[in-house]
Amino acid sequence: MFVVGGESLIDLVSEPREGDGEIRLVAHAGGSPFNCAIALARLENTTGFLCPISKDGFGAYLLEPLCEAGVKPLLPERVSEPSTLAVVTLDARGEAAYEFYRGADRALDEKKLLAALPASPKLYQIGGFCPIEEADTKIWLSVVKTAAGRGALISMDPNIRPSLIEDFEAYRQRLSLFLDLAHIIKLSVEDLQALDPAIDVEAHTQALLARPSCELVVVTDGENGSFAFTQNGRSRAGIYAPAVFGDTVGAGDSLMAGVLCFLEQQGSLNPPALRGLSEMMLGEMLRYGAVVAGLNCAQKGCKPPTRTEVDAVLSEM
Repeated sequence: MFVVGGESLIDLVSEPREGDGEIRLVAHAGGSPFNCAIALARLENTTGFLCPISKDGFGAYLLEPLCEAGVKPLLPERVSEPSTLAVVTLDARGEAAYEFYRGADRALDEKKLLAALPASPKLYQIGGFCPIEEADTKIWLSVVKTAAGRGALISMDPNIRPSLIEDFEAYRQRLSLFLDLAHIIKLSVEDLQALDPAIDVEAHTQALLARPSCELVVVTDGENGSFAFTQNGRSRAGIYAPAVFGDTVGAGDSLMAGVLCFLEQQGSLNPPALRGLSEMMLGEMLRYGAVVAGLNCAQKGCKPPTRTEVDAVLSEM
């Protein structure tokens, strides 16, 4: 089983209404780990989601797409804290900006989280909110280390949200604890700039690959495509642009799921295999991820494609 641990939330997307001075908020189920879990399941991977879900109405709304995609909620007991909210503003290009109001995703019980972990997870994906708060970091680190001890390959998408971080240096230190455990790290150029704008992508990736566990770094750069780096090679792939464009919500999460799915199909979800990926294979991996992300962008909100839909596009490329 693939296990994704981290936040789920409600995206409230603001849509200005011309002429009446009002803004309409449209609710979408979301959160980067939540989106990634759904994308993995729609790509036909057995997937569990490890996150507290609220008893409120939004909590029920979050469970619907998980169940529809075939994701197993690993914490069936819902919590009294209200669902976490993210107010999303889209610019003229459909790029999203977020403001967060956290709740149920922080209702963490370490014993329940550890008890919910499968005995032999194939992969554990770390959610981006895990290092934000010191108390949460201690709990999530325990979960990640337990998953690794049970044989899971560890992956992470930090998905850095500066608006949530009060002390960035302290956050950087907490994030580093998770990055040291991850075999696969996916970041955007914006993430790298947030970590240190004085360092270029090459220097960032080499520093990540020098960490104790890291074997593969994937960097996304919006319309410029994506890049993959290992100690032995690198590759690049352009974006897949759908015929009809919706928005970019969940694009990075979908690409991450595509990368993990491709590696699973190739039997490469283990450190030696990651280390040995050829540049050609890295390019194919990125193209697969790009198609998953591009098909997601054909609709509004995060609506990842099925494996059949992805295979249909790839067969024509």
